[in-house]
Amino acid sequence: MNPIKVLLVSSEAAPFAKIGGLADVVGSLPKDLNQNGCDARIIMPLYQMIKKKYINQLAFLGWKMVKMGWRSVYAGLFSMDYQGVTYYFIDNEYYFHYDQVYVEYVFDIERYCFFQRAVLEFMGDFMNFLPDVLHGNDWQSGMIPLLLDAHYRPNGMFTDLKTVFTIHNLKYQGIHGVDAIKDLMDLPDAFLTEELSLKEGAVNFMKAGIVYSNSVTTVSPTYAYEIMTDYYGEGLNNTLQRYAYKVTGILNGINSDEFDPSMDNYLPRKYSVDDYQAGKAACKKAVQAELGLEENPGAPLCVMVTRLVDQKGMDLFLRVLEEMLFDGMQIVVLGTGNSFYERALVDIAKRNPQKFAACIYYDNAMAHKLYAAGDIFLMPSLFEPCGLSQMISMKYGTIPIVRETGGLKDTVHPYNEYTGEGNGFSFANINAHEFLFVTKYACDLYRHHKKVWDQLVISGMNGDYTWTKSALEYIGLYSLITGIPANETQRVIASIPEPKSLDRAVDALDDKLIIDKVFDLPIYEEKPASEKLTKTESKAPAATKTPPKVKNAVKTTNTASKAKTKSKNKDNAKDGIK
Repeated sequence: MNPIKVLLVSSEAAPFAKIGGLADVVGSLPKDLNQNGCDARIIMPLYQMIKKKYINQLAFLGWKMVKMGWRSVYAGLFSMDYQGVTYYFIDNEYYFHYDQVYVEYVFDIERYCFFQRAVLEFMGDFMNFLPDVLHGNDWQSGMIPLLLDAHYRPNGMFTDLKTVFTIHNLKYQGIHGVDAIKDLMDLPDAFLTEELSLKEGAVNFMKAGIVYSNSVTTVSPTYAYEIMTDYYGEGLNNTLQRYAYKVTGILNGINSDEFDPSMDNYLPRKYSVDDYQAGKAACKKAVQAELGLEENPGAPLCVMVTRLVDQKGMDLFLRVLEEMLFDGMQIVVLGTGNSFYERALVDIAKRNPQKFAACIYYDNAMAHKLYAAGDIFLMPSLFEPCGLSQMISMKYGTIPIVRETGGLKDTVHPYNEYTGEGNGFSFANINAHEFLFVTKYACDLYRHHKKVWDQLVISGMNGDYTWTKSALEYIGLYSLITGIPANETQRVIASIPEPKSLDRAVDALDDKLIIDKVFDLPIYEEKPASEKLTKTESKAPAATKTPPKVKNAVKTTNTASKAKTKSKNKDNAKDGIK
């Protein structure tokens, strides 16, 4: 039986280029797909930031001129094998010769327009690989299914190719003016309508991926449900309702080779579930000494490894941080992001040097040390499509405290003091003091109920967070849309709420999210735009012009869609985020 051939398209993939969880997912999933009978490969841009040890291993496959509207642009194709997976890299110094993945938003739109066209141009002869499934990830590859219908299938090319589009984070959608995209992608007007690819008068890459792909996946079953609602839908909930029949939630996994305390060379002492007490105690002592915290083994050490942005619940955290410190906790935060949060954390650290450390940077070694040293992992996210940190922390025996949303709800099961079941703690509402009370409760168990705590640690460390189950679910999905038989596969589909319950979906989220059928939904009309984006945009810079000079990666702040807060919790929510 011939394997299902899959080409994953992504703007980043570990270990070559990584900004967030997208890179971890794309860098891990193909390995498990291949171990379970697929031929999965990855294609991504050839960034300057990729380490020379990888660049030196690249093989040149060829080059061609890629049509971008009225211009033709050079594109080179390189490849290498890494841990049993074939990677392809698209080369163009004008677009990708930078020391960061993302440069400047408008220029990024043009860069990934080129990238998507180049992917389609190189498939087949240049790669010596023609996939059965083209699997795009996030807005940077969202236009590929549309481009297939606009430029290739009418000419008899890729007629049997199926497409999967994965939404890793709906908040970032790839939005730009119609005139600029028509210029860059040479698209007929028939493809640029509010029904198909436009949202409020502008081209929306994420929407195009949803509409034109054969299947849409999200990174957790609960998130597949949530994005159908006004609260989490980021303005695309009506579109997702319309295409609910092809939306699937498949939970991410973690790289079990990288995140294993028994084999982690970053740790001062390795440990397993059999000797975790001594191992974690040694790691905790080392981190306390390194960061200047009081070397107190009895103080609960709470850690955060996160981007410092509102999505991650930083407002909730800052609201009660000093109350936590007053209660005897030690806290360490590792990450960068919004300058307001960075300054606030540094200020609190200066006032509480023995209790709180603000590490305003990202260092992979320190991240591993914190996962091992911590007693409690804090993750009060406003929304979290999947989340990996909570699974990593449990693997290291650090108990997570999470808000019940997205993948956090799917992976962290709150401790039940009556049955003894659970692997962590959770709270439901966007409320700072609800978060505080749960954290105090966890610290009390840590201090006074060691048997309960040991049970939680063991439960977390013994959990299965690998990609194996998820890979089988993806193979089942690929088999379903292509008609190619696959053995021992399964498909998990997130349930879609009935239309009448959509406005109450935030209240209605429950545990019964995995079912064996999809509810049919009627077609919903898009809501009228309150503010239309300007349709006339300046032309994107031609490829012959000098690219913009960029000293540092631009930090783009996206405004989250306003949540419809339940009336009974208005006062609490307001108190929680001030």
